[in-house]
Amino acid sequence: MNEQITGALFKRMVLHGAAVITAQKQAINDLNVFPVPDGDTGTNMSMTIGTAVTELRKSEPATIDQAASVTASALLRGARGNSGVILSLLFRGLSKALKGRETADAAAFAAAMQEGVSAAYKAVMKPAEGTVLTVSRLAAKQAADTAAAGETDLEKVLEDAIRVGYATLAQTTEMNPVLKKAGVVDAGGKGYLLILDGMLAELRGEPMPETEAGEPKEEKADFAAMAADTGRDAGGTPGGAHAGGGRCRRAGEGESGLCRHGGGGHHLCL
Repeated sequence: MNEQITGALFKRMVLHGAAVITAQKQAINDLNVFPVPDGDTGTNMSMTIGTAVTELRKSEPATIDQAASVTASALLRGARGNSGVILSLLFRGLSKALKGRETADAAAFAAAMQEGVSAAYKAVMKPAEGTVLTVSRLAAKQAADTAAAGETDLEKVLEDAIRVGYATLAQTTEMNPVLKKAGVVDAGGKGYLLILDGMLAELRGEPMPETEAGEPKEEKADFAAMAADTGRDAGGTPGGAHAGGGRCRRAGEGESGLCRHGGGGHHLCL
């Protein structure tokens, strides 16, 4: 039973989450059809959180504030692709909520998860449901509900969040027409849940995975079929056009992941 997350424990949780998604990155790539079917969501999320691993290994955070801040800063600098940018925003909001705290109890951590979701939604010009946004939002809401009901065990709070997250993930196929056509769940949503799985595993004291997973994939998108039918701009935005009359480039290698066509500040193409 864990009732407080310290800086050292948060560091280990992030490292464990990174190890889990890295081990499963190809399975995530195989699901990737939205916003564009380029099969790189697992790679992008893995490499993004990998930047946090590198920085955390150089530090010995004394507080959860410090550990979350190092994580968020590294993710922001190393974000790759739309999925990596959203992941960085989820941790950026979480870090903001934990600012000034030495440790976080169940209620504080659940509230921080919700703050992360708010940060991600605010960055997306036209949020599409049936994506990592939906999965993270409902998972965080469940974490907050469980903590509000009086649960102080962080393992239980995170278990409940993950349970609802996977239930939501299963529904993304019906929420998003692109996913429904391909017959898969949202890649980014699954990637996020794998990171939470790893964080929970660390709370439980379970060992980290060491090698790339080679298990059979239950779901895999047909990229050839998707490419033939999917009308899209480079940003994967349903309508293509943004304020200012331009089109957004999709975030990828070397890109910031932020669309700058709108006059109201930076936002994500999704």
